[in-house]
Amino acid sequence: MKQRTLWPVILITGLAVTACGSAAPTQSSSGDSSSKIVVWDWKSGEPGVASYIEKAKADFATKHPDVTVEFVAQPFDQYYTLLGAATQSGKGPDVMLFNGGGQIRDRVNDLLPLDPYVAEDKQRLAGWDAFSKDGKIYAAPVTLQGHPIYYNKSIYQKAGLDPANPPKTWDEFAAGCAAIKKATGAKCFALGNKEGFGIQFFMSGLGPGILTPEEYDAWIAGKRDWTSPHVKQIFSLWKKVNDDGLNNDGANSTALFNDAFAIFNTGKAATIIGLMSDVGHWKDFGEFLGADNVGVMAAPVVTSGATPVLPYDGGIGYGVAKSAKDPQLAADLVRSLTSTGALSAFYAGAGAITSDTTIEVSQGAPAVAAIVSRIKGGKPALHVALSSKTLDLMGRLSQKLLSGSASVDDVVEQLAASDKVS
Repeated sequence: MKQRTLWPVILITGLAVTACGSAAPTQSSSGDSSSKIVVWDWKSGEPGVASYIEKAKADFATKHPDVTVEFVAQPFDQYYTLLGAATQSGKGPDVMLFNGGGQIRDRVNDLLPLDPYVAEDKQRLAGWDAFSKDGKIYAAPVTLQGHPIYYNKSIYQKAGLDPANPPKTWDEFAAGCAAIKKATGAKCFALGNKEGFGIQFFMSGLGPGILTPEEYDAWIAGKRDWTSPHVKQIFSLWKKVNDDGLNNDGANSTALFNDAFAIFNTGKAATIIGLMSDVGHWKDFGEFLGADNVGVMAAPVVTSGATPVLPYDGGIGYGVAKSAKDPQLAADLVRSLTSTGALSAFYAGAGAITSDTTIEVSQGAPAVAAIVSRIKGGKPALHVALSSKTLDLMGRLSQKLLSGSASVDDVVEQLAASDKVS
């Protein structure tokens, strides 16, 4: 798998905020009873991952009983800014959580290559490429992140559509949207683009139905042709969907996390491009709609020759700071954070599709089975191949497209220029 940025979109509120200065690097060797490892993330303060953290700490304690592990939960919306400032001041953590893709690749100069430490885990875990650059691994994957297209089976049934057979082409999808609106009044898509994240989900969720397999593979490989009619069609469709009233009202003023998800959860929209990880995913939706009412569909085919696949790769993963005083100790903690026991607890507690391919999920909700069955044939998400700088620009330009203040040609031209220098 290749890079994935979405993981830059997992915005969780209510985390404990701890001062940057508390995250001092390890000061002693792993053999010293005063050894301490400081971990920064944005997850450890959440109730849903408590059992995961405890399992990981317990696994680590069996190997290093005299080492203290301190988790510092930072707010996600400030996380990378705080991390950068702490690293520059020499007060960064030993171990830190990253989104796969651009966010970690932009920071590899501050990270320790983990290849010699995680060799035994390579076959068991999936999603490594999202945390790699120039052939070196800089973090071990915890979750797999992807963009399934979820739909509300109950709404489909009320509209006279077959919930067991979602649309295969865009024409069928659009006709279904019209039937849904007439029968239920629900919008077709729940979309939040206030932060500019919605376009990332749209590109990766629907792009597999627009680009041909050859175009898709070239895009991921860095050979992106922004002048391609099919690439332009992604942005044209983004605008058309909104212009045709298929999105909820005020998409540019709606936060993706968690307002757009709430629109889907409350039955005000029939479809949403969501996540695989531990928020905005099958478990969240199932708690509101009922697990049996949450469907998963492949991207409707827009372009002849397109072959829809599940877009996914590594979601979040833990890396080790180059400044860590005891790299082996820090790497051992990363291995505990990606152990089968810990990741099993993450799946059970938060519903995350984890990186561990040995964990049994076949008895889970129908949506889980639908997602996992497509992992083998999946490909990296399109937006994750882009740098964080280009993604930021794409977010701003996507808002202009929805508001009508920018043209598709202008947007594509600016993104091509950004991608060229990134």
